[in-house]
Parts: sequence; structure tokens; C-alpha cells
Amino acid sequence: MAFSIPHAVYLAASRFTGPAFALWQRRALANGKEDPDRRGERWGRTGRERPEGRLVWFHAASVGETQSILPLIARLLDTVPDVQVMVTSTTRSSARMLARDLPPRAFHQVAPYDTKGACRRFLRHWQPNVAVWVESELWPRMLYEVARRDVPMLLLNARVSARTAARWRRFAGTARSLLAPFRQIHVQEETTLAAMQGVGVTGELLRLTGALKQDRPALPHDPAVLARLRAAIGDRAVWCAASTHPGEDEVVLAAHARVGGLLILAPRHAERADSIAALARAAGLTLARRSRGEVPDAQTDVYLADTMGEMGLWFRLAPVAFVGGSLARIGGHNPYEPAQLDTAILHGPHVDNFAEIYTALDAEGGALEVTGDADLAAAVRRLQAGDHERMARVAAGVVRRARGATEAALQSILEQLAY
Repeated sequence: MAFSIPHAVYLAASRFTGPAFALWQRRALANGKEDPDRRGERWGRTGRERPEGRLVWFHAASVGETQSILPLIARLLDTVPDVQVMVTSTTRSSARMLARDLPPRAFHQVAPYDTKGACRRFLRHWQPNVAVWVESELWPRMLYEVARRDVPMLLLNARVSARTAARWRRFAGTARSLLAPFRQIHVQEETTLAAMQGVGVTGELLRLTGALKQDRPALPHDPAVLARLRAAIGDRAVWCAASTHPGEDEVVLAAHARVGGLLILAPRHAERADSIAALARAAGLTLARRSRGEVPDAQTDVYLADTMGEMGLWFRLAPVAFVGGSLARIGGHNPYEPAQLDTAILHGPHVDNFAEIYTALDAEGGALEVTGDADLAAAVRRLQAGDHERMARVAAGVVRRARGATEAALQSILEQLAY
């Protein structure tokens, strides 16, 4: 394998970065970001035996990426009865989600740090038959160690931001050598396709397949809980602010003060619930919290959805949703989930992470951009007055047309298993 100079320097340094990662781990453990019972997995050590037969390894960094591959994993296990699946990720929230949602013959491990020793211990133990990376968390040492064992590698659901694409153009040789080990790369949209072609990734390796999230079934929910909440809410007007980040909650709450009715506020990170509750009270809004088992009543202004895995409830309750990470400069969150549940979509201007689907939605009238609290309040009022059904129908149609990534990914994995 040929490497760019920065890539070669990184690989050489990764022989000696164990102490730096050990310091990182101590801080992560102290902050509750890593599970102390699984700290050994970060160094390639595990008490779990490798299962018999062929093993397909998926690496997906956090909750969003891991959720996107669940239908693909289910299809793979149904198609190949003797295959087992291992999923690695790096966050505690994704580990909890996978422990709950992975099917039989699939299991989770915490991803190892990108040191020579940790990667080699991990690969010696697990000996995967195919390695699948999801989106764009690429660790150079691990890629090198997998490639030197001649394990087929795929990159699925690839997406790069405008900032990353600019960095790739500046360091084209490094980007090209990082991507070289993959036998196929499936990209979500034209922008990523152009970025990879721009650094010299050859055409036969690249496939424009769309996003795996577009193929996911509608988010699940508990029908009994949904019925209880609908009864409690009654005929009040409801809207939702989903996956909000710091700086957006204030805008959403100011907008709601103009709108009235009930706001379901579901922050991206539930651990921010106390600070959001304080903001709501400071704005003079009454509050109920889902994590405490509270139910909104006729006097509740804000229902704080400070739990994990219940977005299927909130989108079913709210005919209008603002999708966060888009007023703050986060890059936006996916619109596929609300679109599948007949929810009209509002978003801010910063949607680089999903630029093409938002462009299509906006152009066809399936979503609407807002820029501040007055703008957001006006849009919510207009949609609640009757336009939300038309917008939701258009959004659902746009998302349906873009499906197919899961089947393309499955066929590529099957090709490599037979390699």
C-alpha cells in the first residue's frame, strides 16, 4: 500500500499513542462517557468468545449511524443463515440502543482505540470475514490493519460535509490513500460522490445509492402510550421541536410563547433536560417531563421529551415538527423520520449534513426553512391552520422516491462474503 506523508506519519505515531488514549479514557470514565465495565474493549480485550462461522463486522460511530444499519443487518441475517454480525460503536447511548434492538446472531462491542496494539488484539480475536464502515468515521490504523489481513472492506452510507470536502481537496493524496483499501464505497448524495471523484477515487469503486436512513421503517411506538397521551392532550394544538441543540431551545421556546398550545420539546441529548427546563420556567412556561412519568394537562405549555428512543411517539402526536441542529451550526438532522410519519417539516438554514434531501423537500414544498423565533412561530401557526397535511404528503413522496440503499448494500456484502 502506498501512503501519503501525513498518512504514513499517523501510522508510525499510532505505535506510541497508547498513553494519550489512556489519558483520554480516564477523562471519559470520569465524565461518564465510557462504561467502566467495558473499558477493556477499547484496548481490544473482551471476555466474549468469537462465534462459530462467518462474521460480518459493522462499525458505526453513534446512535444515528447504528440505527440506520438495523434493517440491513436484519436482511443479511435472514439471507445468510450461517452468518453472525458484530457491531462496534463508541458511545454509551448507542451501546444501550443496540443491546435492546439487535436481533439474534448479532451482538455489540465497543470499538477499540486506534493504536497498533488495540487494533491487532481486536482483529486477532474476532477475525472478521467482511468489515463494513458506516458513514465517515475512518481510523487510519484500523483500516491499515484490516487491509493487511486482506479482509474485504466496504464503506456504506458515505457522506462528507462541505468543510470536509474542502479539506480533502487540499490534502487529496491523504484522502485518496485513506479510501484506497475499500472495495466498494456507497455514497448518499451527489456532493459526496463529487468530493471522492475529486481526490481520485476511481469510478468503479463508487456507487450513488442514497441514504440507509431513507430505507428504515417508520419509527416504532407503544400504541397504549400514544393513546394515553392523545387522551391527555385532547384537542389542543401540538407541535414538536426535535433533536434541538444549545442555542436552539431558546428560539423554540420564544416561538412557542407566540404560538400557544402544547410544545413537545425533544432535545438531541436528554442530559440537557435540567437546563432546558430552567429556560422554559424563566420564559414563564409551565412544564411536564416525560422522564418523570408526568403527563401534559390543559395547563402544560411544554412537554419535555427527555427520554431516548421515543421519537416515534412525538412525531405521531405532532402534525408539525421543527428539526433541530439546523438553526445552530450543527449541519441538521435527518428529515426522513418525520416525513414517514405524516409530519410537516420546518428547519433552519444549516442543513449541510442532509443538503440534497432538504433541497428536494424545500423545492417541492415538503419542508420550509425558518431563521428565527418570529419566523418559526409564523410557520407553525400557518401549518396548524391547515397546510400541514399537504406538506406532509409531499415530504413522504420525496422520501419514498429516494429508497434503495439497503438492498444495494446487502448485495455488496453478499458479493464480498463469496469472494
